[in-house]
Amino acid sequence: MADITFLGHAGFLLQTQTHSIAIDPFLTGNPLAKVKPDAIKCDYILLTHGHGDHVGDTVAIAKNNNATVIANYEIATWCERQGLTAHAMHIGGAFNFPFGKVKLTIAHHGSGFDTGDEMIYMGNPAGALITVEDKTIYHAGDTGLFYDMKLIGEMNDIALALLPIGDNFTMGIDDAVKAVEFLSAKLAVPMHYKTFDIIDVNPDEFIRKVGSIGKEARILQVGESISL
Repeated sequence: MADITFLGHAGFLLQTQTHSIAIDPFLTGNPLAKVKPDAIKCDYILLTHGHGDHVGDTVAIAKNNNATVIANYEIATWCERQGLTAHAMHIGGAFNFPFGKVKLTIAHHGSGFDTGDEMIYMGNPAGALITVEDKTIYHAGDTGLFYDMKLIGEMNDIALALLPIGDNFTMGIDDAVKAVEFLSAKLAVPMHYKTFDIIDVNPDEFIRKVGSIGKEARILQVGESISL
């Protein structure tokens, strides 16, 4: 059995019986976050892309835990230059880690990291298929709707889909509902909404519309967990 806890925005903590994986741990500067970076205990950190609201507190958390960062080649190289241990991957590639399997998928978004002085190229954005304890979780990253989600659903038995719904920067609610249909996920959980005014949408609308197509969706409050 695996447990997944919503950290806020697009951040999650995935825990198996033996390992813990933080995904896009944006806590500092996140007005909805309920835990501080020092409270996160993990063996691995998975990053979908290089924007600051996804890289977040990766450097501090990785150093505190001696955790390995899993990311595309460009982000992994940047992490190594920050003194971290990193495992580089890229879209379409999969790797079997001690906790399970990760495969990166396409995502339609950006990935530059703003240092305040310059924008650093951080490679292509990605989603991730994470298989632990015989369950596959799809974290879409930040993305618009794309038809290959149907292919992802056909090739994978997705127990849980984590999908952005906030609009403006990513899919909005209606496109995210279509994504649930394409993916044929057993359960969908919305993310990447309400953190900032510009992405303040009502997740209840998403739940209702997903239900109208005969699928299941659930809102996770920040700090709430579900078991797979």
